[in-house]
Amino acid sequence: MQFELRTAEKPPGMMTVNELNRRDTDGIDARLEQNFVDITADCPYGMLRKAVYHQAFFGSLSDPSMELFFRNGYRRNGNCMYSMRCPGCKKCVPIRLNPEDFIPNRNQKRVWKKNRDVSIELAPLTMSAENIVLLDSFLRTRFPDGQANAESYYSGFFITSMTKCFEIRYRTAGKLFGVAVVDCSDQWLNAVYFYFDPEQAARSPGTFNILYLIDFCRRQGINSLYLGYWIEQVKGMRYKAAFRLSEILVDGCWRRLEK
Repeated sequence: MQFELRTAEKPPGMMTVNELNRRDTDGIDARLEQNFVDITADCPYGMLRKAVYHQAFFGSLSDPSMELFFRNGYRRNGNCMYSMRCPGCKKCVPIRLNPEDFIPNRNQKRVWKKNRDVSIELAPLTMSAENIVLLDSFLRTRFPDGQANAESYYSGFFITSMTKCFEIRYRTAGKLFGVAVVDCSDQWLNAVYFYFDPEQAARSPGTFNILYLIDFCRRQGINSLYLGYWIEQVKGMRYKAAFRLSEILVDGCWRRLEK
């Protein structure tokens, strides 16, 4: 299956691919930093403090440019790259895996076996009625205050013209129960978001999704799997730390996560 990279005209304030690529060192340099702004909002993870998003909008970016940001702890939101710069808080820890290094534990082997009846599809990112119904159900469980809705997640968070993005659909008996939104190149895969049917929680769908992403990366020869943020205090994120030989970004250096 081929996925088209959609491009867009450069809006005012956006950087071009060449502007981003004119560099020969790791890290985000001062010239690039001047394009970022800090936006204050409520903490999306329920911490009782204000969150600060350090962010900038971009046009279409090359695969090496995207990895430069991921390697430095940035995340993608629509056509925006951001990192968390919250005063007095460093709980949002970027986490990644080298798929070839991964060793499953006993529970992960059980989860893989439990989901052997699942059929898996790769498809272009689609805001279909089926996807919207599933995502709304997931969001009502995660955010019962009703302030989150599926259409805004797709239009403002998932859909992008900045990089190649597609979705992985998980079905059982023909019914959709999980969708992973991912960015991908031949060197890295970025897990943007995963949502699932809350009634299928017994399948451990979050763990199964990462196990499939690891398997996918191995088969495609992809050597970096970026899993987003890991926050030890957030129950819904703790499963990420169970993947042995994962790495976390601490003080600008990737270090093996010790358990």
